[in-house]
Amino acid sequence: MVKVPFVTKEELESVVAEFPTPFHLYDEKGIRETARAVNKAFAWNPGFKEFFAVKATPNPAILRILQEEGCGVDCATDTELVLSKKVGFDGQHISFTSNNTRPEEFVYAREIGATINLDAYEDIAFLEEAAGLPETVSLRYNPGGVFALGTDIMDHPEESKFGMTKAQLLQGYQDLRDKGVKEFGLHAFLASNTVTNAYYPTLAAQLFDLAVEIKETIGVSLSFINLSGGIGIDYKPENRQNDIAVIGEGVHEAFDRILVPNGLGDVTIYTELGRYMLASHGHLVTKVLHLKDTYRHYVGVDASAVNLLRPAMYDAYHHITNISNPDGPLETVDVVGSLCENNDKFAKNRELAQARLGDLLIIHDTGAHGFSMGYNYNGRLRSAEILWQENGKARMIRRAETMEDYFVTLDGFEFEVK
Repeated sequence: MVKVPFVTKEELESVVAEFPTPFHLYDEKGIRETARAVNKAFAWNPGFKEFFAVKATPNPAILRILQEEGCGVDCATDTELVLSKKVGFDGQHISFTSNNTRPEEFVYAREIGATINLDAYEDIAFLEEAAGLPETVSLRYNPGGVFALGTDIMDHPEESKFGMTKAQLLQGYQDLRDKGVKEFGLHAFLASNTVTNAYYPTLAAQLFDLAVEIKETIGVSLSFINLSGGIGIDYKPENRQNDIAVIGEGVHEAFDRILVPNGLGDVTIYTELGRYMLASHGHLVTKVLHLKDTYRHYVGVDASAVNLLRPAMYDAYHHITNISNPDGPLETVDVVGSLCENNDKFAKNRELAQARLGDLLIIHDTGAHGFSMGYNYNGRLRSAEILWQENGKARMIRRAETMEDYFVTLDGFEFEVK
């Protein structure tokens, strides 16, 4: 099976004629369609809001598209908060979910009116001292143990550094209420990149049960429950993708079954999707520079782990299309970059249509956690980002770094020999 690029060979060649490889290419039409599908799936909840995880794709043009589609943003740092504010999001549409947070970050989040989601019980006192407590506060829950769907273990929350125990959570709501906080939220993230329609409904049911327990034991009624992220995509070409409509209806069923009969039918549902919103709508476009035969057949390209870290860091699979020679004979190859690290490989022992010098390769599903995880090892520079617009034209939305960018933080430190 194969994945189909969202541009044709001819369209991509026209983009490459204007913008040198490597670069990340994003599909505006696909992004809008996914945002609309998410909003439709949860339209049964009057206050629903998708707070896009900025860390996935922190580009103003992308954020503005999502803003136009009715989404908010979830930020993890003050830099992401500033970016979101500059794009035009107001505090009502900004969520701040951070951990080990610097005091000045809480100060800025309070200044712009972002909804603050606290990671630790100890953060209540820290926030109060650093910036004062707002009228609305959310708390992040970690149930510990193992999170499973049926017999399938999805993740191990007990090993996660994020969130607080149930006892801390209950004490936290009591403390916040006693300190004058008026509205309360609940947040949890228990598994990453799940490809199953059951994850959100299962998580939602657990959080809904907890919301009822919070109301019954300490008399606090939650205003909103944030299901966070965790809905993923199938990076492999089997196309076992999630159905967001089925997922939304599963959450709806749990909502009506658990919250409504317990007097919590006015709770608002939030999500913080990043990967699901953007991953499948991005390609890393790279050119074949070298072919090498030793114990394996290597296809050397002008991109590297600097442009896409996931395969090197997680041994993650990303499908690759040779768009210049899609019908060429299949060869078993390693597709590699130029870094001085042996894990700088986009594919290992992968069947690929014969790659020739100068061929254009598309590395699929790089729209989330692609460019954003870039770095400068070996002095390699971050690539450009290009938007493939709905009108069929390419627009650069971030230029490639230059050596001047790389050296600018050394200016004034007399590193050059005169």
